[in-house]
Amino acid sequence: MHLLVLSRNASLYSTSRLVLAARSRGHDVMVADPLDFRVVISRGRPSMFLGDHAVPHVDVVIPRIGASITNYGLAVVRQFDMMGVPVLNTAVAIARSRDKLRAMQLLTKKDIDVPTTVCARTPGSVELALQAVGGTPAIVKLQQGTQGIGTMIAETPQAVSSLLETLWAMGQDIILQQYIAESKGRDYRAIVVGGRVIAAMRRQAKHGEFRSNLHRGGNAVGVSLPKHYISTAISATKVMGLEVAGVDMLEGRDGPKILEINSSPGLEGIERASGVDVAGAIILHAERFVAQRKSRKTKKGPTDIVIEDERRPYRLKKLATPPATANGSARPARKTKASEIRG
Repeated sequence: MHLLVLSRNASLYSTSRLVLAARSRGHDVMVADPLDFRVVISRGRPSMFLGDHAVPHVDVVIPRIGASITNYGLAVVRQFDMMGVPVLNTAVAIARSRDKLRAMQLLTKKDIDVPTTVCARTPGSVELALQAVGGTPAIVKLQQGTQGIGTMIAETPQAVSSLLETLWAMGQDIILQQYIAESKGRDYRAIVVGGRVIAAMRRQAKHGEFRSNLHRGGNAVGVSLPKHYISTAISATKVMGLEVAGVDMLEGRDGPKILEINSSPGLEGIERASGVDVAGAIILHAERFVAQRKSRKTKKGPTDIVIEDERRPYRLKKLATPPATANGSARPARKTKASEIRG
């Protein structure tokens, strides 16, 4: 099988591990920088070039799209998809997970718990936003960030206002999020491949730091996740439409709360902490994924289903107490029209 790994740097740990795992199973592997591709769009004939030559035949693409090249990287991934090449993590799924607000909206639509999150855009809305997330301390996040970059903690209402106004002035889209004190700087990362949790670790932030990311100096140990954490991680990955993902969960009083879903999870920390060959599991799933694509007879692919599901309106819950009529008797609640839900 011919595999293509999209990565800016072939020497990165995660990229090199995928290459070694694929070659150990007898596959031919090529690594290419997404920025080196030239996308050609023409009626009925999508194509791509790498340098002066057309992209050679590949059986499957494994994208490792970093946040710094999201837009062009997704264009390249989308073009492969349009050309009929199987892609582990489609452009739609990557975009869903990369946008933190969009991801939270979709997760809660499926009744998956997340820290209370507010998106606001004017100074006058800050006080109400803070009330919604339970006051300070509160977490301030850039809508698109990775490895803990763009995630800040504000200890006072004045700090929240100052941070938001500064970042808004810089043209940044910001979300305000509930601080889960009981997590105590600790979270879980689960690696989900093909609808299965194959490895997990518990990360602990270093002293004086609230972010548990290993790039921020946190430490990690491999763990066996409780069943409800496993099911939550799998459900969250399905909502995003991802084949491969890293799911970060906080330990809340009422169970796991999804913190973030990463479409290109780093492999070094999880492999060392858990002792699991995650790269090998990804390659094995790539083999199965290609075989399934060849045998699948349905016309709709996973991307089509993901898009349709996102467009489907919310189903509102029934009112607990029907509104009363003028004479005091209960009156059936009027059915809400789909057009009213969409606004």
